[in-house]
Amino acid sequence: MTSIRAVFFDVDFTLIYPGPTFQAEGYRAFCARHGLAADPARFDEAVAAASVVLDEAQDHAYDPQIFIDYTSRVIEGMGGSGPTIRACAQEMYDEWAGNQHFFLYDEVPDVLASLRRAGLRIGLISNSHRCLASFQSHFELEGLISAAISSAEHGYMKPHPSIFEAALKVVDVSPPEAMMVGDSLAQDIEGARRLGMRGVLVARSGLVEAPVDGVPVIRSLRELEALL
Repeated sequence: MTSIRAVFFDVDFTLIYPGPTFQAEGYRAFCARHGLAADPARFDEAVAAASVVLDEAQDHAYDPQIFIDYTSRVIEGMGGSGPTIRACAQEMYDEWAGNQHFFLYDEVPDVLASLRRAGLRIGLISNSHRCLASFQSHFELEGLISAAISSAEHGYMKPHPSIFEAALKVVDVSPPEAMMVGDSLAQDIEGARRLGMRGVLVARSGLVEAPVDGVPVIRSLRELEALL
């Protein structure tokens, strides 16, 4: 088997997770500012139901409306209704780009530093509109990342092959020499595997609805080095 020379990571829910701003009470607060009544107790169910909007956006050109539609669906699932839903969802989309609303998973700095010391090139491939340069600065990851590509800048969203191809080109490795690590089977793992990269699924809960043969599943990035 070809040796791995580069490891690419998804960002949201792989390296970082949202703080209170984008949890149940945060949604309620956004909605309240727009005159919408949203029930925090319905948040988890609403997020699960709204995920179909993101699942349907396969090989799609980047379009902010996809994420605004998703957020609108969550708001509606929490009981929000009225003409200001779109304005509320737009504000939340804009705020999602703010690094201050997120936290690194505890193991991330150590794991990235260890991979770098081992001579591996590290890349970021994200479907977010977050500035990945400011992301690296905010979380003090400068010097660890060799390539960082967001779909908002690139033009296409994972799993479109072009965004993986662009990342591979920056670090100058072939697909069999690269591994993609992410929390989405459809967007991160299958997208990378279609190009010939290897994939590792991060399932921090330990639950995977549809395991895929040949795709390792880890609960922490600390398990990653044993797979290289």
